[in-house]
Amino acid sequence: MGIALLALGLVLIVEGLVYALAPSIVEDMLTALRAVTLEQRRLIGLVAIAAGLGLVVGAKVLGAI
Repeated sequence: MGIALLALGLVLIVEGLVYALAPSIVEDMLTALRAVTLEQRRLIGLVAIAAGLGLVVGAKVLGAI
């Protein structure tokens, strides 16, 4: 449970930094996302999940978890 809280906290920090330091870039990203189809967004999400899972497994293999 502690690792999940740590992971959630780190995600919130990174997300918060993006909005705090570069809000105009967030607006540009949202505009660009409107041009992407739903299927392409779904694929981007699935790729992000696979990459995140790969990083977690890699961290576990290296002994970080």
